[in-house]
Amino acid sequence: MRAPATRDARRGLLLTALLLYALNLRGPIAAMAPVIGSVSADLHLTAASAGLLTGLPVLCYALVTPLAAALVNRAGTAIAGTVTLVGVLAGTVLRSTGGFGTALVGTVLIGAAITVGNVAVPVVVARDFASGVSGVMGATTAAMNGGAVITTIGMAPLAAAVGWRWALVSWSVVVLVGLAAWWRAYGLRGRAAPGERVTTHDEPAVRPPVMRRPLTWLLVVTFAFQSASYYALSAWLPTLLHDEAGLSRTGAGAAAALFQGFGILGGVLAPLAMRRLRPHALTVVIGLVWLALPVGLLLAPAGWSVWASLGGVAQAANYVVIFSVVSTVAGSPSAAGRMSAVVQTAGYVLAGVAPSVIGAIHTASAGWRLPLLVVAVALVAMAVAHTVAIGALGRHRAAAAAASPAV
Repeated sequence: MRAPATRDARRGLLLTALLLYALNLRGPIAAMAPVIGSVSADLHLTAASAGLLTGLPVLCYALVTPLAAALVNRAGTAIAGTVTLVGVLAGTVLRSTGGFGTALVGTVLIGAAITVGNVAVPVVVARDFASGVSGVMGATTAAMNGGAVITTIGMAPLAAAVGWRWALVSWSVVVLVGLAAWWRAYGLRGRAAPGERVTTHDEPAVRPPVMRRPLTWLLVVTFAFQSASYYALSAWLPTLLHDEAGLSRTGAGAAAALFQGFGILGGVLAPLAMRRLRPHALTVVIGLVWLALPVGLLLAPAGWSVWASLGGVAQAANYVVIFSVVSTVAGSPSAAGRMSAVVQTAGYVLAGVAPSVIGAIHTASAGWRLPLLVVAVALVAMAVAHTVAIGALGRHRAAAAAASPAV
C-alpha cells in the first residue's frame, strides 16, 4: 500500500519543481520593462539601446534553440534545468551591476538560459506526466505568466523604494528557490528509479523524422503567428491604449498587464477545455477569442479591458494546446524535444521581428488600424493551421481509446 503513496509523493515533488522552474522562464525578462525608464536615465541609453535590453531575449529564443535542443538531448533534463536556473541567476546579477555592456551580457545570458528551459519543459512533461499532459502544460504556462505578472506589477514600486538595480536582482531569491527544488527533484539524488518515469504510449514504433512530418510544419506556422501576435501586442499595447483609448501612459501600462495577467487563467482553463471540446472546436474557439483583441480594439477601443482580458486568456490557452500536442503526439520524449525545437526556432524568428514590423507599419500608416488588421490576419492564419494540425491529437485520443482494455 505504500508504493502508490510513494509514487504520488514523487509525482508531487516533480510537479512542484517543474512549476517553480517555469516561474523563472518569463519573470526575469518581463522585469526590465517597468524600470526601463530608470535604467535608460541612469546608464544614459538611447531608445535603440534600451530596446536591446527588452528585445534581445526573444532573439535568443530563435538563435539559441537548436543549441538548447542539443544540450537537452545530450545532457538530459536534470543538467539542462540546472543550466537554465544557474544561467538566469548569473544573468540577473550581471544585468544589475556595472554599465550598459554588463547589462547587455546579463540580458543575453538570461535569454539563452531561458531558451534551454523553453525546450526542456515539453520534454519533461512528455516523459514524466504522460497521463496528464494538458493539465501539467496548463499549470506550467500559468506559472510562466504568473512570473511575468509578478514582475510587471511589482518591479516599479520596488525600484522606487530600493533602486532599479536591487529591484532587478531581487528576483534571484525566486531563482534560488527554484534551483533548490529542481535539484531535489531532478538532481543526482532526486532522479527517479529506473522504470519509474513514464513515457508516451500508444504510438507507432517507427515514425518519420520530425522535420519530414507535416504536423511539425503546421505547428511551426501556428506558433510563428501566435508568437508574432503576442510579442507585437505586448510591445505596443500600452502605446496603442494611450493613443486610441485615451489612457495616460501610466494607466496604459497597468492596463496592458491585464493581457499578461489573464494568461494565468488561460493556462488553467485550457486543460479543462481540451477535455470537454473536440479538438477542432477547441482551436476555433481559441482563435475567435484571440481574434477579439485586435478586432475589438479596431471596432470599439473603449472596451479595451474586455479585449485585453480575452486576448490574454486565448494567448496562454493556445500555447498550452500547441505544446500539449507536441508532448502528446511526438512519439517519445526525445522526439518531443526535437519537434519543440523546430517549432520554437521558427516561431521566435518571426516573434523577434514582429514588434519592429508593426511599429514600422504604424509609422507608415500614421495610425493603428493597419497594424491591428495585420495582427488579425496573422491570427486567422494561425487558427487555420492549428485547426488542421489538431487532427493529430484527435487521432491520438482515438488510438489510445481503442488500445485501452474494455472495463
